[in-house]
Amino acid sequence: MVEVWLADITPLLEESVYQQYYRKLPAWRKEKADKYRFARGRAESVGVWSLWSRVKEQYRLADETAFNLSHSGKYVLCAFSDQDEAKIGCDIEEMKEFREPIARRFFCGSEYEHIMRSEEADRAKLFYRYWVLKESFMKATRKGMALDMGAFEIGWNEEQEPVLVRRPGEYPEEYIYREYEEPGVNARIAVCTTDAGIDRKLHVMCL
Repeated sequence: MVEVWLADITPLLEESVYQQYYRKLPAWRKEKADKYRFARGRAESVGVWSLWSRVKEQYRLADETAFNLSHSGKYVLCAFSDQDEAKIGCDIEEMKEFREPIARRFFCGSEYEHIMRSEEADRAKLFYRYWVLKESFMKATRKGMALDMGAFEIGWNEEQEPVLVRRPGEYPEEYIYREYEEPGVNARIAVCTTDAGIDRKLHVMCL
């Protein structure tokens, strides 16, 4: 079973709170956080690892647990599977304006056309839906941005749920998608995994 957890890192923008979380990190994660130039980037790095650490402790998860992390804006996200061999990727992206040149350059033709056929007011939301769906698959394959976004295609079933309709031959497993929304959170969230069981509930934790 896959579970997905969300947290707001706003408290970590206060330096004293940030330091409380920072002190608990392993040395390698501190080094990663230190590389960020701005306070928000450091808070995202510390916050996402702190969220995962809390979830891991709560469920008493093993170090080998399959998991993935993501952050955007003031939110951090983690997803894990209780199946050790599962592949899993998650992505969150704060919604802003529709980025048409990026969709035209990086998305498949069918995906781009789907966005452009929609009402103008709906294009930004649809763009970010595709974006997190694509990112989550790329992360699930463990190849990340090294995988061309045009090398796989996302379609929609009769219930308008996302499905992977084309993918590179080296990824023969069945990948399943789940999208999440949270009231008051202006972001798109998606998980892609080979674990057939995905909790439909988005869990929220206060840091």
